[in-house]
Amino acid sequence: MSEAEQVLQTARRGRTAAVTLAPLPRAAKDAALLVMADALEARAAEIVKANAEDVAAARENGTPESMIDRLSLSEERIAGIASAVREIADLPDPVGEVVRGSTLPNGLEVRQVRVPFGVIGIVYEGRPNVTVDAAALCLKSGNAALLRGSSSAYRSNTAIVDVLRDALTGTEVPEDAVQLVPGTSRDSVTHLMNARGLVDVLIPRGGASLIQNVVRNSTVPVIETGVGNCHVYVDAAADLDMAEKILINSKAQRVSVCNAAETLLVHESVAAAFLPRALAALKEAGVTVHGDERVRSFSGDVVPATEEDWSEEYLSYDIAAAVVPSLDAAVEHIRRYGSAHTDAIVSDSQAAVRRFVAYVDSAAVSVNASTRFTDGGEYGFGAEIGISTQKLHARGPMGLPEMTTTKYVVTGEGHVR
Repeated sequence: MSEAEQVLQTARRGRTAAVTLAPLPRAAKDAALLVMADALEARAAEIVKANAEDVAAARENGTPESMIDRLSLSEERIAGIASAVREIADLPDPVGEVVRGSTLPNGLEVRQVRVPFGVIGIVYEGRPNVTVDAAALCLKSGNAALLRGSSSAYRSNTAIVDVLRDALTGTEVPEDAVQLVPGTSRDSVTHLMNARGLVDVLIPRGGASLIQNVVRNSTVPVIETGVGNCHVYVDAAADLDMAEKILINSKAQRVSVCNAAETLLVHESVAAAFLPRALAALKEAGVTVHGDERVRSFSGDVVPATEEDWSEEYLSYDIAAAVVPSLDAAVEHIRRYGSAHTDAIVSDSQAAVRRFVAYVDSAAVSVNASTRFTDGGEYGFGAEIGISTQKLHARGPMGLPEMTTTKYVVTGEGHVR
């Protein structure tokens, strides 16, 4: 059987499973999620063993340590992943929620209700925890999940999906509600992208090249998650102690994630007071600064920034930095080079904050807070499928409601038009 046919058969099984899964009550889905969480912890050792093989192969291939961190699993991390599954079980079920409804003058009742998409394909890189997050979010929202992780995590993902599918045996949720897409070549992704009619929506989660490949070439509708060229802007009216704290947390708390800050912008009126301390703090945190001429004037450790640095999602201990003459210049820089993910302002001026929030066209704007809060768990959604930087169908952290569509239910008493 060809790889293309294997992928299509997987999608067909998912479609059959979706029919059974969609009408299940919350109790049945939650019970399955809790069994899955228990199974992850009970079989953590075999998952860690498979993951160790992936990590060893990645190191042999010269994969950067920041990517190794995203790939690596431990029993402690698996316990955290299982805990996130239990949190999803505790969240309200979006399926059946009435978005709006009314009774028309003629007596017809019209309700718009949330329903599952059906079959969701997730294409992602590196991070095997996404395998669990995606499966759990899809299941809770009544969708079958087709999971296509990167070849670098194939052993890890295979072990995880085996555990999840085994756990579903004996529950009301069919095993085929969670499937790993066959194949490790790019061709299998192409086959998935061409499975229109079997797959309802694709969600790519990873680097820019992966996302753009799916967006440009998929015949299946796509919800685009975006790269994170996130900015921290230190305004003229900033509390500099607060600004330093937010900057270091945004950049260095975890560098390999999409909500880590990649660019620092500083208003020229506070540059002399802020940059020496900020550059010292970044150096202490192990961060290399790629700065413009004015930033470099404050430290010999700053390397010259190139035009490419302003658009770069480093995912490493690097940050671009520039001095700007005004808030409007900062906004212009963000709109030109940013990825519309998350951008932060540090300021005690309400006027400055209002202007920044109004003019920065990003999925999330943080005011006197770290960019690292742009996350489904931090927002109280539970685990997320990704951060959408497009404007249709969802924007920002995609939790359970974003994993549904709607349909209209029209109820009459023999009404005819």
